Amino acid sequence: MSEQKELLGVGSRVKHPAYGDGVIIRLHPAAYEVAFMVYGLKNVGKDYTQWDVIERIETAEAVSFSEAEKSLMKILRQWSDISEVVLIGDKWKGGTLLMQPYDHSLKPKDLPIEIFFHKIVMLRDRIRVLEQKINSHTKLSEEDKIDMQQYITRIYGSLTTFNILFRDKDHHFVGEKS
Repeated sequence: MSEQKELLGVGSRVKHPAYGDGVIIRLHPAAYEVAFMVYGLKNVGKDYTQWDVIERIETAEAVSFSEAEKSLMKILRQWSDISEVVLIGDKWKGGTLLMQPYDHSLKPKDLPIEIFFHKIVMLRDRIRVLEQKINSHTKLSEEDKIDMQQYITRIYGSLTTFNILFRDKDHHFVGEKS
């Protein structure tokens, strides 16, 4: 654990032994307000030394809440795969997906549509992260990136069937445009 001598500024990244990864979003007279990835907002005393400082940001004079929020959002986007809230279409809420085997002697499977939809959204978010990692990869050539991007586009195209589940069209899968 790091021994802390100077104050940490807004945007500093830390790893707490109990709360995990976090970002300092506000300074109080005696404590840091830290947004932890899993545990949310917690106040941690400025004299606390049992965490690791991953990235130290110098203390600035005064930082507005909107500046701190922008800084936090940038850091969270860069270091996590936090996904946005995506809503299921109203007509599907409370619905059930019935999977009936061809062989009627076998039992069908009922699955709440919300659970199925959540899996589709998670899949989409992970494909987006993969896409970002490919595009920012330093060892892949531009030709390799384009080749892999074409496969991702085809994957999105294969998933357009599930667009009927989304409430908002801006969350739809989009494949190759003809």
